Amino acid sequence: ALRLQKTGSSPTKGQFVAQVVRQQLVEAYVGYHAFGLQESDDADLPVAFPDEFDFSVFLSAHPGRLDITSGGHTHTATVTVEVWDAVPPAMDPAGWDEQAEADLTFSSGQLAVWSMHTGRMDDVITLAESGGSWRVRVSCAGRAEAAALSEGDGTGVGVERYLIQFWPANT
Repeated sequence: ALRLQKTGSSPTKGQFVAQVVRQQLVEAYVGYHAFGLQESDDADLPVAFPDEFDFSVFLSAHPGRLDITSGGHTHTATVTVEVWDAVPPAMDPAGWDEQAEADLTFSSGQLAVWSMHTGRMDDVITLAESGGSWRVRVSCAGRAEAAALSEGDGTGVGVERYLIQFWPANT
């Protein structure tokens, strides 16, 4: 596990330092400015992706589902998913185009990546061995570059980058 702490400080005796317990890199095929993460076993979801997708906000949560609005129309975004054992350290917002947080609950610990164009993608993200309540922070960089590519002929791969951090909601 990675141990992270603020530069120039050290944890005092008994102070808990949040740690990354799992990290995964996936690609999200963005279509119509959108992609989502949804419960892998989605049969019982009240609203399945992409129903009720809100294009007016960067991040929105539904039961068992997280919707993300992209800066570009059609491209492949790089997504780093981190699972933390507690609240991760705050990040400098200057390095990101967008940041938002949400609370959500999953009945399993497995999420699938979904595209507006292609539906469910092959990657499965593991949060935990079972379901639970989570807090998530989504950060994005490269939105203007992805939008510019959408205006031209290219679709781009990895131009828009996401960092999605999950941690248990009770920490």
